[in-house]
Amino acid sequence: MTSTLAAAQRLRDLARLRRVRDRIDREYAQPLDVEALARGAHMSAGHLSREFKLAYGESPYGYLMTRRIERAMALLRRGDLSVTDVCFAVGCSSLGTFSTRFTELVGIPPSTYRRLEARATAGMPPCLAKQVTRPIRNREAPVARPQLG
Repeated sequence: MTSTLAAAQRLRDLARLRRVRDRIDREYAQPLDVEALARGAHMSAGHLSREFKLAYGESPYGYLMTRRIERAMALLRRGDLSVTDVCFAVGCSSLGTFSTRFTELVGIPPSTYRRLEARATAGMPPCLAKQVTRPIRNREAPVARPQLG
């Protein structure tokens, strides 16, 4: 009977985690922090962070920043906003933190991305541009191995 209760609790936790992820997806430009997300899910901040990472492979803050950077990439590709304007439009309050995180996820600074990608995706359907420009964490990028022989 206890395994049945544990399984039911796990399903409830997964449903709460899904609601947290959906809230981040909807409200990425709003000031969100782990404590507020945890309160909304009726969990402690530590429990939310641990369970979210187990379920989705990254912390709630990491997921939030990835969403913000994805949106920033789309805005920068348009080419009509400055990096500072994009930073604040996606909910970041520090240009330095935004630039550092953008560079970590995308591999180049936002100003360079804006300059290069505005031309690279010109005329490409937005759904395709979003797919081919999705950020890949540096640690997840494929490592080129030298060919031997």
